[in-house]
Amino acid sequence: MDNQLDNLTPPEQSADVQDRLRYLIKLSRMTQAEFAQRIGVNSANLSRILTGRMAPTDGFLNRVVVNLGVSKAWLSEGSDVPFPRSSSGKTPARPQAGGAPVYDIDVTAGLTPLSRMFTDERVIGHVRLPGIDPELPIVRVSGNSMSPRLNSGSYISIRPMRLDSTISWGQIYVVVHRDFRVVKYVRRNPDPAKVTLHSENPDYDDIEIDRTDIEGLYLVENVINYDFLA
Repeated sequence: MDNQLDNLTPPEQSADVQDRLRYLIKLSRMTQAEFAQRIGVNSANLSRILTGRMAPTDGFLNRVVVNLGVSKAWLSEGSDVPFPRSSSGKTPARPQAGGAPVYDIDVTAGLTPLSRMFTDERVIGHVRLPGIDPELPIVRVSGNSMSPRLNSGSYISIRPMRLDSTISWGQIYVVVHRDFRVVKYVRRNPDPAKVTLHSENPDYDDIEIDRTDIEGLYLVENVINYDFLA
């Protein structure tokens, strides 16, 4: 089986989307049902798309791009390559289709400054969605402290802010603290030297932090739950 997968080659450019999807299913070593679950679609709808009884929507293609890291240009048109890489095999090329870059980054995990994580190596695809600035990065969120506004596994489009810029109180931000990274509502604190981080989920308490401990601030401009990718 492994030898067969090693010899598996992408479909010709003249092939259709269904052929490219079948290639991805084989390459992923998943059953059709497992593949549907992986990209977050109904298995019956995936079957209809594979058999040509249903046309794949742009939202469906975006799900595949975001969850598998494939080039949207390749998936939708057959141009580019499935998983763009440079000749060195290390740096992904930017897909020709354009759109907002989706990064393989969980903004709520780790302590590395985000500014150092937005590298080509972490780009897993590009998507075009209404109302989303194609110049802004899209990253993943985990945890349920912001549920139901932000579910674990949701994606967010974020805009970097200067630390000395005016905070829009009550808006959702990615806050890079010296000890952690979180996605929270930022609220005004009675002490002007502090801010209050508020969760959507009432099971989580507010957190007060010193403004001087904030090392990075990103305004969440769009929340991309799977409803947007339907």
